[in-house]
Amino acid sequence: MDLKDKAVLVTGSSRGIGLAIAQEFARQGSHIILNARHAIDDEIKAQITQYGVQCWDFSADVTSMDSAKNLIAQIMEQVGHIDVVVNNAGITRDGLLNRMSEEDFNSVLQTNLVGTFNVIRQALRPMYKQRSGCFINLSSVVGLTGNIGQANYAASKAGIIGLTKSVAQEVALRGLRCNAIAPGMIDTQMTQALSAKRQEEIVAQVPLKRFGQIQEIAQTAVFLAQNDYITGQTITVDGGLTMQ
Repeated sequence: MDLKDKAVLVTGSSRGIGLAIAQEFARQGSHIILNARHAIDDEIKAQITQYGVQCWDFSADVTSMDSAKNLIAQIMEQVGHIDVVVNNAGITRDGLLNRMSEEDFNSVLQTNLVGTFNVIRQALRPMYKQRSGCFINLSSVVGLTGNIGQANYAASKAGIIGLTKSVAQEVALRGLRCNAIAPGMIDTQMTQALSAKRQEEIVAQVPLKRFGQIQEIAQTAVFLAQNDYITGQTITVDGGLTMQ
């Protein structure tokens, strides 16, 4: 897919990996649709429009099907088309299983997995009509391996991988594709908050001996959008952590 002048929706794009993905698509000449639960600052939108592309932002809580429906309807009314959907919105509520509340388990599943389903479900109709486009879903290596203290997060990210494969099979005959990215340990606010000792322990497990950068996730998203013969795949970007 030639990304110039394509409309790219990135959920959870007010900061971090989501914003980096939006910027990378903007560098390719794509017009960007930002999304968060709250209004996005003009300063953030300026980081997108500096590349000479258009930028819209729509507040929506993707955990609600009605909100996702509203989001896609607004996009179609104001932008007119959606070519790439990047489902990045996600949360963590870590804790050991015997102490994890029902609310913490459900909220992570609702945001990460159900939110991804809601956006895909509502975007299908206009994208089916185009008979072109792709979905890119943010999973995690934790969805492949599990992790102590992250039963809810691992379940949600493993679910995204299964959802991705199923969607890819359903939409292929309409000319659409669906893939997932599974980041490993990425240099974000979350990892920066870890102690220096814990960071060293984590890096020691990574064959490339460093944290990944958010730009490396963004570059992978662009690659998946551009390559028209990749679908149903989960691409790990983890420095070799989960190689088999």
